[in-house]
Amino acid sequence: MKKLFLWVMVVLGWGGMISCLSPQKTSDWKLVWEDDFEGSGFDTLTWSKIPRWTPEWARHMSDNEVCYEVKNGHLILKGVMNPDRNADTARFITGGVYTKYKKAFHGGRLEIRAKLQGARGAWPAIWLKPFEEEKYKWPSGGEIDIMERLNHDTIVYQTVHSVYTQHLNIRNNPPQGGTAAIRPDDYNVYAVEMYPDSVVFFVNDRRTFAYPKIETDKEGQFPFDKPYYLLVDMQLEGGWVGPVDTLDLPVEMSVDWVRYYQRDSKE
Repeated sequence: MKKLFLWVMVVLGWGGMISCLSPQKTSDWKLVWEDDFEGSGFDTLTWSKIPRWTPEWARHMSDNEVCYEVKNGHLILKGVMNPDRNADTARFITGGVYTKYKKAFHGGRLEIRAKLQGARGAWPAIWLKPFEEEKYKWPSGGEIDIMERLNHDTIVYQTVHSVYTQHLNIRNNPPQGGTAAIRPDDYNVYAVEMYPDSVVFFVNDRRTFAYPKIETDKEGQFPFDKPYYLLVDMQLEGGWVGPVDTLDLPVEMSVDWVRYYQRDSKE
């Protein structure tokens, strides 16, 4: 994920606005799907391991079982030193899963309860990409970053990407992202609500950031009213997060559950 956004501007210019956003979700949501990771492994009808490919975030992805564990109702994704560089030359390997080709989310509210270990060079992420990805060249289909954390930070980044923000370089009208405080040593609930005219972000039921559709003649400002698939992954190293401190490894991302809500039809 390309990070060209000026976070200093977000924190200084929009921190006051974010602090005043409304605190929690209302009761008119109906739970329509969830995964509590109660089995001996993750559900392969819903999830697949993310393969390695060229972007920075994916260059250490591995299907090695050492990067994956399902235990006590938690999916654990790991970033580790590669134990066998004869079989795989990558210095580090990481685990990640996605619902690509298997499960889509269009509108509604998506929640993920997760605990993120800190490590220098760790870059865990929870995000959304277009379900019919082959129709779009990034970022024309939009990308919704529900949560990204860097290193040992006590905040997470919540961002959207589009032609408008990336190719036209319009990142502050409206702001394309914000930051939110987390409990760094505990589980937090990261959520996004997707509407035809806005994308709204939450941490622990506190509304932290919203990206609206606006009236503009510029291309691709709001491509987000479409089905998306979910990615949950541990990432290591990169231009944004910086180098890995190997003394901090292994590092884990533990996912307790994923829940998807839609508006109650009675409302």
